[in-house]
Amino acid sequence: MKIVADDKIPGLKGVFEPFAEVLYLPGKEIGPDDVKDADALIVRTRTACNAQLLENSSVKMVATATIGTDHFDIPWLESAGIRWVNAPGCNSGSVRQYIGSVLARLILEGRDPAATTLGIVGVGMVGSKIAQLASTLGFKVLLNDPPRQRSEGSAEFCELTHLLHESDLISFHTPLNMGGPDATWHLFNKDTLRQTKKGAIVINSSRGEVTATQTLLQGLASTHLSRVVLDVWENEPHIHSDLHQKVWIGTPHIAGYSVDGKANGTTMTVQALARHFQLPLSDWQPSSLPLPPDPLIRFGEEILQMSPAQVAATAILRTFDVCDDDARLRARPTEFEKLRGEYPPRREFHLWQVQLPARASREVRTMFKQLGFQLKEEQ
Repeated sequence: MKIVADDKIPGLKGVFEPFAEVLYLPGKEIGPDDVKDADALIVRTRTACNAQLLENSSVKMVATATIGTDHFDIPWLESAGIRWVNAPGCNSGSVRQYIGSVLARLILEGRDPAATTLGIVGVGMVGSKIAQLASTLGFKVLLNDPPRQRSEGSAEFCELTHLLHESDLISFHTPLNMGGPDATWHLFNKDTLRQTKKGAIVINSSRGEVTATQTLLQGLASTHLSRVVLDVWENEPHIHSDLHQKVWIGTPHIAGYSVDGKANGTTMTVQALARHFQLPLSDWQPSSLPLPPDPLIRFGEEILQMSPAQVAATAILRTFDVCDDDARLRARPTEFEKLRGEYPPRREFHLWQVQLPARASREVRTMFKQLGFQLKEEQ
């Protein structure tokens, strides 16, 4: 059999070679000639899997090592009898760490979580983890998810207008739906801006087209929005330079790029193809992943003068400081794709140990456990 694969999928090289011919190419460069005699195609977000690419091919299955599927023409794939799979939830922990870093920055600037409401738009695998993280840090949380509200009732969810009006921070975690009752294309637009609380901060780490560029610029210019955080942009990788200059934090679509998130995506993809083509890889796992160079975070008696949220925020930024990625994109704004391809290893909370002084409060210890850190007692 023959497999064509995006050459940026980590840990994939060498896995299928005992069973198949594998052609690795940059995702944006995969074309009809490359896949015409292939049995399977493995991609990330940069390969549009549609009739233009696949109509005259022998491809029987396409897999994306990502959560999102907006690069798949699913109705056409299904009508053509091509099986498709994605990797739901693979990088949810990574996005949780990204949003945690943004919240940590705000906490250490002096924002009180107990006096701050975070509105989460889209409460799937990612949004649910953001809600747990924010609640653990002490933020008030509002949830909006129309499909879940219809199926589960209104007890846990609120209408978007209420969330926008009440939230100091608004974080988007929706798929990109171009139409239908749950359309999310330009979900944040001039009308929703008017409904938004004055001085709110908008965060988008879902898809760039969920937040309209001109609306974000208008919101910042009028100070209706105090800040904007973007990991995703309309027209990636050609990002809007004026908006990039005005956002508080701007990063090159790397919220889900932890080592753990990438490894999860690769694992789910390999196992899905193995099941479909009956290859002996259905329980495959990556052999080894890079560890943090110094995974121990030590705190001294100084934390006795800090709130639990401030202590947790300090640890979160040790694992990952989103402002480092912001600085890299500001220094090289035309190298969006290259920055993604060169992204440095980042490990999530569960790979880090926190050492606390003996007098640290139970509240601090509980917070770290709920965030997923390992606790190491002071010797």
